[in-house]
Amino acid sequence: MKYISTRGGAPAQAFDDVLLNGLAPDGGLYVPETWPTFTDKEIASFKDLPYAELALRVIRPFVGGAIDDSALAGIIDGAYANFDAPDIAPMKEIGKNEFLLELFHGPTLAFKDMAMQFLGPVFDHVLKKRNQTVTIVGATSGDTGSAAIEACRDRDAIEIFILHPQGRVSDVQRRQMTTVLSDNVHNIAIDGTFDDCQALLKAMFNDAPFRDEMRLSAVNSINWARIMAQIVYYFWAAAKVGAPESHVSFAVPTGNFGNVFSGYAAKQMGLPIDQLVVGSNSNDILTRFFETGAMEKGEVQATISPSMDIQVSSNFERLLFDLTGRDGAVTRDILANFQSKGRFSVNDKTLEAAQALFYGARFDDDETKAVIKETFEKTGELVDPHTAIGIAAARAQHRDSSVPMIALATAHPAKFADAVFDATGVHVDLPAPLADLMEREERCQVMANDLAAVQDFIATNARQGAIA
Repeated sequence: MKYISTRGGAPAQAFDDVLLNGLAPDGGLYVPETWPTFTDKEIASFKDLPYAELALRVIRPFVGGAIDDSALAGIIDGAYANFDAPDIAPMKEIGKNEFLLELFHGPTLAFKDMAMQFLGPVFDHVLKKRNQTVTIVGATSGDTGSAAIEACRDRDAIEIFILHPQGRVSDVQRRQMTTVLSDNVHNIAIDGTFDDCQALLKAMFNDAPFRDEMRLSAVNSINWARIMAQIVYYFWAAAKVGAPESHVSFAVPTGNFGNVFSGYAAKQMGLPIDQLVVGSNSNDILTRFFETGAMEKGEVQATISPSMDIQVSSNFERLLFDLTGRDGAVTRDILANFQSKGRFSVNDKTLEAAQALFYGARFDDDETKAVIKETFEKTGELVDPHTAIGIAAARAQHRDSSVPMIALATAHPAKFADAVFDATGVHVDLPAPLADLMEREERCQVMANDLAAVQDFIATNARQGAIA
């Protein structure tokens, strides 16, 4: 298995190189040169597999021999050993042919654990094999940071720096990052938005001398390994509702587009997906694109679903690459225009190709709270604001009631307890391992949105980044 850049200006790479590089040297994102596929018979055999075994089946083709099967199986088994649900990702029926896929049973209570608990040890494995270290730099709108820190803390081969937008994540999200006092963990609160954090991240990777000196790598969903590990739960959920004999649809609350792109990847691999519904909050740049074919940045609005407070969805580049016939030069030109003008549009043929699979729906804070309340009253389930948007999007765009629609539950309601309480009057306590979170000591550096200053902080504080 080889990987190519969405911008067409980088050599093809093997999985282990893609893992450590994160972003391609031409600024593009890595995607498989060809999609591995499963037959209907193979997909049918997934139904009764334990989650870890299914993960091995789905992930193995992408690794392409870079990690031997026994080591890969051990990494995967360990990754899902500390989830608090025996089947890792439980499914619940919440309406006629409507299901909720719970992805928040990992150690940081968010779907990011589904990939990050795999990513940390796979980094460790490859780095130890090469006798190397890396400096991981990540940007988070809330959940990626804590999941990455939990996965990478106390690993000798990894130094990790996480940027988050100051005051724009929930208290629980912030403290899950800033109360980890491990020597290899560094939190930076940026005076700006998530898009500012993400822009700083990309700028660091595009600064070749800095990237090489610090041995930068990424845990954001710009890293292909994140997408790869998330593909698994689409096959898992679809098999539970009868795939491949039955088609299936998914609704995904989406900010950076990585989660729903993983569903797109599953379809390319043979999973019979009819619809991928993108749920947006007031930051509805993706919904507007799927309606009009135009992507246009606006001001980031703070909402009760902060992980989706994004106007630049990095992973959309991977879809754009496929929509343009995998033409790296065209993709590069479109994105350069977007960066300079804040807008681009695609032609009718490209829009029609996108609309054949993708649908969008947007919900403001009041509508989101109403869905939280309605879901609790009708099903007894407490859901966080992001999950509520997924449920609402599923119901707004479900085109064929005979096809199961699965909404992704992306975070534990306790991570957004204030919003849940406002909607339902019910207070949700953090699970026991996090019960004292609000009393723990915090450690965080507040910084301006200044690339040079952030790079200097990283260079000064990385213990191992430049060690061979």
